[in-house]
Amino acid sequence: MSILVLGTVALDSIQTPSGKRTNLLGGSAIHFAMIAKLFTCVSLVSVIGEDFPEDYLYLLRNKNIDLSSLKKEKGSNFKWEVRYEKDLDSAITLKTELGVFSRFIPSISRLQRKIKYVFLANGDPDLQDYLLKKMINPRLICLDSMDYWIKHKRRKLLKLLKNIHVYLANDQEARLLSQEDNLIKAAKTILEFGPQMILIKKAEHGAILFSKGFVFSLPAYPVENVIDPTGAGDAFAGGFMGYLARVDRISPTEVKKAVVYGTIAGSFNIEDFGIERTLNLTLRDFKERLIRFKRIIGF
Repeated sequence: MSILVLGTVALDSIQTPSGKRTNLLGGSAIHFAMIAKLFTCVSLVSVIGEDFPEDYLYLLRNKNIDLSSLKKEKGSNFKWEVRYEKDLDSAITLKTELGVFSRFIPSISRLQRKIKYVFLANGDPDLQDYLLKKMINPRLICLDSMDYWIKHKRRKLLKLLKNIHVYLANDQEARLLSQEDNLIKAAKTILEFGPQMILIKKAEHGAILFSKGFVFSLPAYPVENVIDPTGAGDAFAGGFMGYLARVDRISPTEVKKAVVYGTIAGSFNIEDFGIERTLNLTLRDFKERLIRFKRIIGF
């Protein structure tokens, strides 16, 4: 089963204690697709500007990614500049230029409307809702958001949560949306808003999945050299949804396995700048790390 992703295709400039890179291929849709493409075909819904490098387009066309709904518009591309402090937990946004993304209206084909697995990457809830209404009976809808939208479009986001299956959030976002300090209470409150599951990402502290039927907690895969955390959450989502689309089953057992694959995906993403680590990743790489992870968490 293929996956449709709505998100940004960005040019990122990133500073970390390990160095600095400018105009890297990035964005939520890209970090997601670099992982999900290992499991199935990915249809990317986004927009690029006139200054988007042709080399990046060539790179994407040579991957298992459908670019038929990637629009090119007059104007500059979405750009993001960030600096991470020494602990890599604190991201300081230096500049955000929305460019053509500020007026983007997604358009998809009749065939894409029938895709059963949909990832609504972090973005304006109005845009997410617009695309979701075009889909025909999707089997699994995962939604990501951030504190900005929780604060500024809370009512719209809450309405949207009634129509999705999995809400992905970090611990800070879960607390902000639920207005609960305790993470377990926060998860229970968010489940009452409508989604069937909430997957809380806690960076180096792992992830917890809550549903009305079960709870699953998993530590992070230990990574010695963390270079760049940009896009780790989207990579996590790519592993999570990619696995479920591949097996085409959404049982508690498969969902738990999907969390494991998401965790492994995130661990690869942070090992280099941008998509430099995930670009040429293979399923064999996944399986080898999965075996090591099983040994680590086994008792």
